[in-house]
Amino acid sequence: MPTFAAVDIGSNSARLKIARLKGRKLLALHEDREVTRLGELVFSSGSLSPEAMSDTIKVLRRFHRTCQRLGADQVRVVATSAVRDARNSEAFVEWVRSATGWTVEVITGQEEARLIHLGLVANMRLSQGPVLMMDLGGGSCELTVSRRGHMRDSVSLPLGAVRLSDEFIRSDPPRKSELERLRSFVARYVGGIADRISRARVKTVIATSGTAASLATLNRAVNKTGNETVPRAAAQSLARSLSRLQVEERRNLPGVGPRRAEIIIAGAIVYSEILERCHLRNFRYSPLGLRDGILAQMVAEHDRSTRSRRQIESERSDSVLATVKRYGIEVKHAEGVRNFALQLFRDLRAIHQLPPDYAEWISTAAMLYEVGEFVNRNARHRHTHYIIANSEIPGYTPEQRQIIAAVARYMGKSLPTPDDPALKALSTSDQRFVPRAVALLRLSRALNLGRNGAVRGLRVRKRGAEIHLTLVAKRGAGVQLELWAIEKERSYFRELFGRALSAAMA
Repeated sequence: MPTFAAVDIGSNSARLKIARLKGRKLLALHEDREVTRLGELVFSSGSLSPEAMSDTIKVLRRFHRTCQRLGADQVRVVATSAVRDARNSEAFVEWVRSATGWTVEVITGQEEARLIHLGLVANMRLSQGPVLMMDLGGGSCELTVSRRGHMRDSVSLPLGAVRLSDEFIRSDPPRKSELERLRSFVARYVGGIADRISRARVKTVIATSGTAASLATLNRAVNKTGNETVPRAAAQSLARSLSRLQVEERRNLPGVGPRRAEIIIAGAIVYSEILERCHLRNFRYSPLGLRDGILAQMVAEHDRSTRSRRQIESERSDSVLATVKRYGIEVKHAEGVRNFALQLFRDLRAIHQLPPDYAEWISTAAMLYEVGEFVNRNARHRHTHYIIANSEIPGYTPEQRQIIAAVARYMGKSLPTPDDPALKALSTSDQRFVPRAVALLRLSRALNLGRNGAVRGLRVRKRGAEIHLTLVAKRGAGVQLELWAIEKERSYFRELFGRALSAAMA
C-alpha cells in the first residue's frame, strides 16, 4: 500500500497531508499546518524576507521528519503565490532542497485552480449544475466554474488575504479610508469577472481555505446555525463587524485564532464582494483544498484505474482541445494523426518499449505539433517547441510539457540528436525515449500527410526483422503521397529499432 505526502507552501501557511492508498481509496494518516507568513513582505517589497524563509524552512524540516517516520513513498511539494511572485524565489527553492532534499514545484495560478478542482471532484459528490469553487489564500484567490466534473472557466486574482492586509490595512481597527480603498481594489478585480460568473448560472458555491473555515465557524456561532453554509447577508455582516474590532478582540472569536485575526478582515471583504457582485446566494465551506488535489494527482499517476486518473484524462483532453482551437489547428487532421499514433504505439509496443505514459505524450504531441505555424511558418518547429513547453496547458506538469514539446519538435527535416537543447532539458531516461516517440509520430503524420483522410485503416505486421504497414484506402482515394512519406521514414526507423520498414496499399 503506497503512501503519498502533499506539501503546500502557501503565502500564509505551510500544510502537509499524508495518505495511504488502500484499494482505490486514500486513507488520511496525518495532517499538519502552521502559519509562516512566507508572503508577508513579498507583495510590497517583491522579495521573500529571510525571517519568513527561515520560519518556513523550520516547518518544512518538521514535515520532512514526519514523512520519513510514516514511510511516505512519494512526496510532492508545491509553492504558490508568494514564491511565484518573489524575485528571490530561486534562493528559497534551493534552501528547501538543501534542508530537506525536496524539489519545490512553483505552480501557476491556473494549475493551482486545477489541483483544487481535482481535490474537490475526486473527494466530493457535486451537483450536476454549475459549481463555483473559491479558494482564498494568502496571495491569490482562485475561482473555478465546474460543470459535471469539467472545468469550464478559471481565473486567479491577486486578492489574497495576506497581500491585501499588507497593502491596505495600517490601523487597528482599520480606518474607514483604508477599508474604502481595500473594497475598491477588490471590486475592481471582482467586477472584471462578475459577468462571466453570472453567465455560468452557478447553483452551488464551495469555498476552501482558512478564511472560509473561520467565516463558517463565526456564522454558526453568531447566527446559531448547524451547517457550513454562509449566506451572502451573513458574509456582509461578518465583514462589517470584523472591521470594527481590534486584533485582540478578533483573536478571541470562535474559529479565528491569533494569526488569522491579523488577515481575516481582508479575507471577509473578498468573500463579501464576490457573493454580492456575482449575485451568489451563499457559499459552503469545504476542508478540502490544494493538498487533496496534489494527492489525487499522485494516485492517478500511480494507478490508471482510479477515479482521479479518469478525471485528469478528462481535464487534459479539454485543455488540449482548447489549445488546438486557440492556435487555429485543423482539428480533424490532428485527430487523424493522433489516432494513427495511438495505434502504432499499441501495435509496435514490443518494438519501441516505451513506458505506458508515452502513449499520452505522443497523442498530445500529435494534436499540437502544428501550433508553431500560428507564430510563423518559417522555423515553425522551433516555435512549436517553445509554445508547448511554455504555455499553460492544464493537467500537465512543466516536465511533461517539456517531453511533449520535444516529441512535437522534430516533425520537419531535423531529427533529434543528443546535443539538441530540446533533449538536453529532459531527464536521462526521457532523452532515450523521446527519439523513439518522434519516430512513431513522424510515421503517424506520414499516414495523414494528404490531410484528406485517404488512409482509413492500417494493419501492422511483424515479419521476422521487418515491420510491414498495409494501408487501407478510402473508397476512390489514392495513398501514393502517404506511401512516399513512409518511404522517407525508413532509414530513421531502422536506425532506432533495428527493423526494416515497408508499406503497401491493401
